[in-house]
Amino acid sequence: MLIALAVVFASCGATAKFPVSSITPAADITARKKTDNHNNITLQITAKSLASPDRLNPAGSNYSVWVITNDHGVKNVGQLNIKNAKKSTFKTVTPFDFSEVFITVENQGNLLSPTGTEVSRTKM
Repeated sequence: MLIALAVVFASCGATAKFPVSSITPAADITARKKTDNHNNITLQITAKSLASPDRLNPAGSNYSVWVITNDHGVKNVGQLNIKNAKKSTFKTVTPFDFSEVFITVENQGNLLSPTGTEVSRTKM
């Protein structure tokens, strides 16, 4: 019974709110972390009122999403695409468990390490 209860709570996941950013102060960003049946980690980010990266100072071409893994350092897990200022979502699955998520504005995608300005960071 205790094992079943532990599995239920683990599958519920964790939700974290990103702090207000001085770069994008109007943005309301949350992250949800959940473990699936295969022990992969699902990360879902929801951003409301996030400005297009080309409107920032310094400007960029995309928002990159990074995780700080427990065993493998910093990993780029994808790009947050801004379709409109109202609401944008990002979802990915990774085999790496992580303790922090952060977003940077970058001029390139698929970077191995962050080079741009950090927008916001949260612990999971």
